[in-house]
Amino acid sequence: ARLETVMAALSEALAPYCYGRDDETLAAAVGRRLGASGKSVGFAESCTGGLVSTLVTDVPGASAYFLGTVVSYANAVKARVLGVPEEVLATEGAVSEACARAMAEGGRHLLGADLCVSITGIAGPTGGTKEKPVGLVHFALADEAGTVHKRRIFHGDRGEIRRLAAFFALDLIRRRLEGRLEDAG
Repeated sequence: ARLETVMAALSEALAPYCYGRDDETLAAAVGRRLGASGKSVGFAESCTGGLVSTLVTDVPGASAYFLGTVVSYANAVKARVLGVPEEVLATEGAVSEACARAMAEGGRHLLGADLCVSITGIAGPTGGTKEKPVGLVHFALADEAGTVHKRRIFHGDRGEIRRLAAFFALDLIRRRLEGRLEDAG
């Protein structure tokens, strides 16, 4: 009984940083929350190349809340399929807040999802500049409340950057569903 009291206090204190107990993965925890809320999710992925969707579909029963993904690696697909304005791609580039917002909003509309998260960035090892270094990733989450943008710079090799971006995208959903999105910085 004392252990449960301590665990409950720890869970409350660490709530912004903890998503589950024992061997529950972040994708499973997000799926559990999506199922409980009755909300559906989709993704508009660029630099992660479908990795977020892979993590989600590794969870049995994901079809109850996961609608699909658009892997829009090419700018032409961002524009043609997701509706990212050509002007945004020409002036701000694919790795920008404006592009991430347009991807999330376009993906939400196209997929008919309650929430859509977009991920666009530079996984490296090449392609970075001083203004947009390798590891820079822009995220946007679009839902009925509007669109929220987050910017991060991750460190590591290409695989590590992609994995960190995928997990950050999942955590955005978790935080949104828990009313803690502001904790994501």
